[in-house]
Amino acid sequence: MQNLFPRRARREFLADMGMGFTGLALGCLLNGEGIARAATTGWRPPDGQPHFRPRAKRVIWLFMIGGASQMETFDPKPALNRYAGKSIGETPYSGTLTNPLVKRNLREVIEGLHKVHPKIFPMQVGFSKRGQSGLDVSDWFPHVGGCADDLAVVRSLWTTDNNHGAQMQFHTGRHVLEGQFPTIGSWIHYGLGSLNDNLPQFVVLGDPIDTCCGGLGAHGASYLGPEHAGVQLQADPANPLTFGKPGEGIGREQQEREFALLGEFNRMAAAAYPDDPAMRARIKSYELAFRMQTSVPDAMRFDEESEEVRRLYGLDQEVTQPFGRLCLAARRMAEQGVRFVQVFHGQNGGAGKWDAHSKLKKGHTELCAQVDKPVSGLLKDLKQRGMLDDTIVAWVTEFGRTPGAQGSDGRDHHPYGFTVWLAGGGIKGGTVHGATDELGFHAVENRHYVTDIHATILHQLGLDPRRLEVPGRKRLDIDFGEPIRAIIA
Repeated sequence: MQNLFPRRARREFLADMGMGFTGLALGCLLNGEGIARAATTGWRPPDGQPHFRPRAKRVIWLFMIGGASQMETFDPKPALNRYAGKSIGETPYSGTLTNPLVKRNLREVIEGLHKVHPKIFPMQVGFSKRGQSGLDVSDWFPHVGGCADDLAVVRSLWTTDNNHGAQMQFHTGRHVLEGQFPTIGSWIHYGLGSLNDNLPQFVVLGDPIDTCCGGLGAHGASYLGPEHAGVQLQADPANPLTFGKPGEGIGREQQEREFALLGEFNRMAAAAYPDDPAMRARIKSYELAFRMQTSVPDAMRFDEESEEVRRLYGLDQEVTQPFGRLCLAARRMAEQGVRFVQVFHGQNGGAGKWDAHSKLKKGHTELCAQVDKPVSGLLKDLKQRGMLDDTIVAWVTEFGRTPGAQGSDGRDHHPYGFTVWLAGGGIKGGTVHGATDELGFHAVENRHYVTDIHATILHQLGLDPRRLEVPGRKRLDIDFGEPIRAIIA
């Protein structure tokens, strides 16, 4: 018969006996994973503590699916209006690709892409200087513009996928053709301990990206193990846990007995198969699911909020209510100890609603109206509760849109230069960092690959990504990224 319990020190055995059967099984599980032997290998697993003093405790990650246009949101380009209808060759910027200064900073990731849509497409909306900082913000974002002095706008991001695999790339840092990799939320889950054992550390709200573009992988954990993946919840007080409701007629006491018995079976199986990540995840998920049946509905009780707060998020308006509910749920989750709340906007059963190949003005007008007030409400609500000081809010998208026209009224995918912003958690507000050229084509000043956003967030949480590296899984240097210190207060 297989020896399920390896030979162990007397003190360790007695300590586990003091914890009961659970402790004994867990001790064997940790020994089987190699964690108990970490001191002899030189590798240290995460202990749930930050590596250095953090500035932030949690993250709310707002992802716009499809690729929001940088020049119609937070990087306006008046030159597009001056040269509308002309080709790039007819503008003073025709030498951009051959300019030696630019070439030193430029990585043309998609060869020849700059030749595909040569006719300049004018801006489809005006912009205004907002806040004391005078930040240029699209007129489609009047409410977020009112929070300009809290935003750090990064206008110089680039990526290497010109299709919607970039949605996965923005979350993992790696091209989708390279395989599956852990997402930013899963690294945070892996590195830091829970702030509330009755809620997941990593929650997903809204409809995630479609299977065409990575699907559940956008909140997956890959080789870190399924226990570090995001948990999907519904921002519906009546039914937030579609997968976790007890069966009809099953009371709390009966359910407790069932979970206790199931827990014993699971731990016995874990002792028999200590290296099975799916088994570890299953044990944790069953235990957490039971606790979540009370804590998650409590977190979604929007009727506990004042009428003023509900209006702040736009819950009183048909256009803003759906995303407003997600943003309010995100704040409530963050308030109760969830480390990483990933909120999606724009799922359409395909590449995403922000994918403006045509009718950009109509589409972006509607989409910005859906998210503008809820996002500003989130920022204002966090601030008035004193939570913005230690909560990072990130407004992100997979790439930008071309300065040239696609068809008569759209813009194509654009990986060379695009814009996102961060706020809170020790981020310097009222800041613009990096720049694209005057047409919004190339990131030419303080260029940042997408993992620099990851690195900045991890840094503010007190995590060194190099110290999170998993044995046998050597990451590339670009995977780690570098914190954008210019936007850190």
